[in-house]
Amino acid sequence: MTQITSGKTQIVSGNFVFSDTSIEGVKIVDVAYFGDERGYFMETYQIEDFIDGGIGALFVQDNQSSSKKGVLRGLHFQIKHPQAKLVRVLVGEVFDVAVDLRPGSPTYGAWEGVVLSAENRRQLYIPRGFAHGFLVLSETAEFCYKCDDFYHPQDEGGLLWNDPDIGITWPSLDCDIVLNEKDRQNPTLRELAL
Repeated sequence: MTQITSGKTQIVSGNFVFSDTSIEGVKIVDVAYFGDERGYFMETYQIEDFIDGGIGALFVQDNQSSSKKGVLRGLHFQIKHPQAKLVRVLVGEVFDVAVDLRPGSPTYGAWEGVVLSAENRRQLYIPRGFAHGFLVLSETAEFCYKCDDFYHPQDEGGLLWNDPDIGITWPSLDCDIVLNEKDRQNPTLRELAL
């Protein structure tokens, strides 16, 4: 079933609602949740429903990380082996960001940000050609994601998390943002284009 809500398309298939965002190809995936006094159950991926929802990626690798409040991981991408990703949070809460790096895209350099949490059970689909990162908002967060290509360490690319030309509005925290050294040295969008 396809619906138009506030000018954005939503597709309902199985236990999922697929919603378009302001950037073509980036989709929010809301998941049906079945809970009672024993706990809960939810289906997080079903290939036929995802194809119906406009996501045809064939995922080949799952990754998971744990981070403390204030940790910012990103913005990352692979250069010659781009990856589509389906991201979600198992524990805690993050602000998740995708930046369009697709050459010739009308939204090149634009970003989409979504709060993902264990509580809202929301997922974000990021197609190939995007830089991706997230900021941990809770005391800790466990983050997991599916990729449609394998990780190639020699193919890593990065984009500066606070590039003023992109202008990501990261949430304010009551602590410092923690980055690894490599992410502090990532180039800006203008430097990438050189």
